Amino acid sequence: MAWEIVIGLETHTQLSTQSKIFSGSSTRFGALPNTQANEVDLALPGSLPVMNRTAVDRAICFGLAVGAKIAPRSIFARKNYFYPDLPKNYQITQFEIPVVQGGSISFFVGDEERTINLTRAHLEEDAGKSLHENFVGPHGESSTGIDLNRAGTPLLEIVSEPEMRSAAEAVAYGKTLHSLVVWLGICDGNMQEGSFRMDANVSVRPVGQKEFGTRCEVKNVNSFRFLERAIQYEVRRQIELIEDGGTVVQETRLYDADRDETRSMRSKEDAHDYRYFPDPDLPPLVISSAWVDEVRARMPELPAALRVRFVNEHGLAPVDAAQLSSSRELASYFEVVTRALPAGQAKLAANWVMGELSAALNREEKDIGDCPVPALHLAALLARIIDGTISNKIAREVLAAMWVGEHGGQPDAIIAARGLTQINDTGAIAAMIDTVLEGNPSIVAEYRAGKQKAFNSLVGQIMKAAKGKANPQQVNDLLKATLDV
Repeated sequence: MAWEIVIGLETHTQLSTQSKIFSGSSTRFGALPNTQANEVDLALPGSLPVMNRTAVDRAICFGLAVGAKIAPRSIFARKNYFYPDLPKNYQITQFEIPVVQGGSISFFVGDEERTINLTRAHLEEDAGKSLHENFVGPHGESSTGIDLNRAGTPLLEIVSEPEMRSAAEAVAYGKTLHSLVVWLGICDGNMQEGSFRMDANVSVRPVGQKEFGTRCEVKNVNSFRFLERAIQYEVRRQIELIEDGGTVVQETRLYDADRDETRSMRSKEDAHDYRYFPDPDLPPLVISSAWVDEVRARMPELPAALRVRFVNEHGLAPVDAAQLSSSRELASYFEVVTRALPAGQAKLAANWVMGELSAALNREEKDIGDCPVPALHLAALLARIIDGTISNKIAREVLAAMWVGEHGGQPDAIIAARGLTQINDTGAIAAMIDTVLEGNPSIVAEYRAGKQKAFNSLVGQIMKAAKGKANPQQVNDLLKATLDV
């Protein structure tokens, strides 16, 4: 039987505020356990929550960026459940009327552009953290520790429609969403510290069936690699279970990266199990049009607008424009390089930024912000390709020297010190061609018999004789003219 995968993502985005959503406690990461939790976070009797305006600002900013409706009036509710790291025994969140409603995220999967609709994005408080592994009590007994520093940290939970149909698509959506919230400055995006955590709702159904299958939620995945592997495992598990005559049970599961498998955590609750009701300690959140306009005025140019501009101004392909606008730092780097080059050279800049430079960054697991080659230095290197001083091949050698700081990372100094200036003298190149042809009569005969590979072989030998410094286009043109006489 052919199966269709159905995936929706719920993403918990920690908002970049200095204090918590309903208290003045710090949100700084890494403090000693239970040193950043005050009476509100601990739910001491008589303590009352007070809304953090900056958290609302961040939610409005996200809503505007995804084209959503910003609710002029939204409600906070109590979501009731009992965990040791939830001091109130309920979580303050939004249920029936969230602050952000609708919207969409567009991204590329390969060369195909996809758009996933959002259901909502709502504000809520985070819970604390239970520490189970390697935790020992006061008498040496195996125990669970509770750290409430994270309790009350502001979250924006972003819920997609179940419109993704593969693990690759879910990863592409997740990366685009991650890039957007970092771009907007509403989240630091640090997945290792839990600032961006994803829950994947996964189900399968026979191709052509309209009704969704029973979904399982894979909880708190904090890397895109793990997200892809968790979904792939869960899809296999559900299909094998159904084909063996079993039934998928709605439940929450955890992904075990060491075993590369998901395992059952608890049965999946429905909304009525949480007994939502409006929080009596918090008034409705009222957002005026003036407040929305104020946030809009502070927003940076959005990735979608930047992609359109890169296509229109520089003639880039949409997929290339999307890659170059995947982060503000990368887009800024590309624009600095492009502005420093003659008009019409944006495609060359894009090819090098997405190609050689990105490959070097990936090899060393660095981000563009940690790139040892400044944008103006790369532009200077590309200028030497444009004016014919060096070839693309030699430029790659120069870039490697720039990467390690040779001669201060200055391309002109490296070219001069290594004697890499391209040979453009027609007479010198013609002499090399004659020498190679005289030494390889059998390859010449093969070319004239119609074997194109023979031509490439001759080009390779000429470039070897020139130590890679001959102008490749001149070599090709002169060789062809000589052979075709």
